[in-house]
Amino acid sequence: MREIVGSVTAVEGVSASGVSAGIKGDGKPDLALIFCERPAAAAGVFTTNLVKAAPVLLSQSRVKSGKAQAIVANSGNANACTGPEGFEDAKRMARIAAEELGIDPKLVLVASTGVIGVRLPMDKIEKGIKAAVKALNPKGGHEAARAIMTTDKVPKECAVELEVGGEKVRIGAIAKGAGMIRPNMATMLCFITTDVDIEPEILQRALKESVDRSFNRITVDGDMSTNDMVLILATGSAGNPKISSPQQEEYARFREGLDYVTMKLARMIVEDGEGATKLITVTVKGARDEREAEMAARAVAGSLLVKTAMFGMDPNWGRVAAALGASGAVFNPEQLDIWFDDVQIVKGGVATDYDEEQVKRLLFKNNIRITADLNAGQAEATIWTCDLTDEYIKINAHYRT
Repeated sequence: MREIVGSVTAVEGVSASGVSAGIKGDGKPDLALIFCERPAAAAGVFTTNLVKAAPVLLSQSRVKSGKAQAIVANSGNANACTGPEGFEDAKRMARIAAEELGIDPKLVLVASTGVIGVRLPMDKIEKGIKAAVKALNPKGGHEAARAIMTTDKVPKECAVELEVGGEKVRIGAIAKGAGMIRPNMATMLCFITTDVDIEPEILQRALKESVDRSFNRITVDGDMSTNDMVLILATGSAGNPKISSPQQEEYARFREGLDYVTMKLARMIVEDGEGATKLITVTVKGARDEREAEMAARAVAGSLLVKTAMFGMDPNWGRVAAALGASGAVFNPEQLDIWFDDVQIVKGGVATDYDEEQVKRLLFKNNIRITADLNAGQAEATIWTCDLTDEYIKINAHYRT
């Protein structure tokens, strides 16, 4: 497997574009379009928030067919909590795109991200979609990635090529997200394309499994949004033996490539967390089972005390121990071991004779590892998070201004 350029348009037969429709008001790109030459197998994973935005409800219903051909997405306006009118606006977005592309509206999936509670400026949306259709090109993945950004500092893109069943298969993706990132999805969007030949229901399984290992294992601030979704379109043009069962060797190989892409994008989201200065990898091992390992790792990664200590370069391991103890995982505190990077600072539940100044210097890095061994079993889990800074407060205190 190797990384390649092109993100969503690294897949032959896929074109994309990103334009400024004037939704944001600052002239930055705010409308993206991804288009497959032919209908593709489709799957999606969506926010678990009870309050779901109109485009989430629409795409969630349409992806059940297992087929789609286009994705239209806007930033700057979430089209959430906008009532029946907002749902009609989402449908109209799909209808306008379908008319311009000459396809069935039911084959168009819709996504939005931005401010909640405001109706979409449909006159701008319509002009933007028409412009995006005209701008479609087989190298437009980067423009699409820029058009879905909100508080992101950088666009997030990835593509790989690997062999599946003796044939070269490509997987490309773009994502956005920097705040309100929490396990079980958040204010993030991710659009994936691939040329693998796979049954829609198996594609859905592969996507769900991959999301559980990537986007569902990141956290920035513990909040959950109304708009997040991950969509994948599979054109089937790679010529590999059709994947129709998760027991096939080709399935495992495809998952390997898909996991690489989703995990890389997940880490990019955390690295770009609002105001973040550090990527923090929290690994809990020695748990009784994977569920408890994940619970414990989530507790540490989501702890505001841990996140602020990392920002302040304070090796306050007591905050890690406290989070583990409150996580619900069962272990003997007298057998707890903790490391910051490769330095063991806790052994058997008490502090080692570590050099605090050395550990402080480690925490000046922008990539930190926290590892805890519960010594209660064989299971482990990893969660990615970031530090919590004063810049995060500034960004979110003035998000609508």
